[in-house]
Amino acid sequence: MVKGHGIAGIINLIKMLRGEGGCPWDREQTPASMVLHLIEETYELADAIKSGNPDEVCEELGDVLFLILFIISMYEEKGKFSIDHVTELNNEKMTRRHPHVFKDAKADTPEDVKKRWNRIKMEEKNHAGLESILDSVPSGLPALMRAYRISDRAARTGFDWDNVSDVIKKVEEEWNEFLSAIKRKNQQDISLEFGDILFTLVNVARFARIHPETSLADSVKKFEMRFKHMEKAAAKQGEGIESVSREEFDLLWENAKKELI
Repeated sequence: MVKGHGIAGIINLIKMLRGEGGCPWDREQTPASMVLHLIEETYELADAIKSGNPDEVCEELGDVLFLILFIISMYEEKGKFSIDHVTELNNEKMTRRHPHVFKDAKADTPEDVKKRWNRIKMEEKNHAGLESILDSVPSGLPALMRAYRISDRAARTGFDWDNVSDVIKKVEEEWNEFLSAIKRKNQQDISLEFGDILFTLVNVARFARIHPETSLADSVKKFEMRFKHMEKAAAKQGEGIESVSREEFDLLWENAKKELI
């Protein structure tokens, strides 16, 4: 029987799972192996939040919290740090990064807060030795998210377009370069030029104050729903989606767009 409730209960559960007579799978885990599960569960949490279902969000938050505490417990077993150390350090950091709340600094807009936050972050011990402001962006981020963070960091130095119209002109320029690479049939150039298009579109999103990762995820979801609708419609007609003609595809797609608005 697990003793305690809340955070204490989870920590006791983890100790039982990792302890003598516990679970063989849990005992053999390492921080490196568990962080992969944490990343996966974080994406599941993101899906739950998008669904708008509080019950799903609650469940997925529990999974994420469990994995975070699991990783902390493994470091505590080795005498590296405890959950108290983690929370104390975070408390100090959040207090330090909010001088407009805890001191006399002024911040009238979210943008003011963001600028000061990043300035303070770069002054901190774990960032002070970085050679570039871009070095603080994790290399393991998904490419689209990393592109947004990199372009945002660079823009803070003043290296940026003046307005969204200028960025869109750059997209057109990159598109023409991509078409030229297609004509040359050089796969390396094609790949690089396509990447330039995506990176420039990320900056269009930044100027439009939307996140490209969220936008793309929503568009993929929309396509997924419409395609599944097409599959069901084809099945009702006694056809498999693979045997549908081009003309039927167009009709099914238009119907899916109308019915799933």
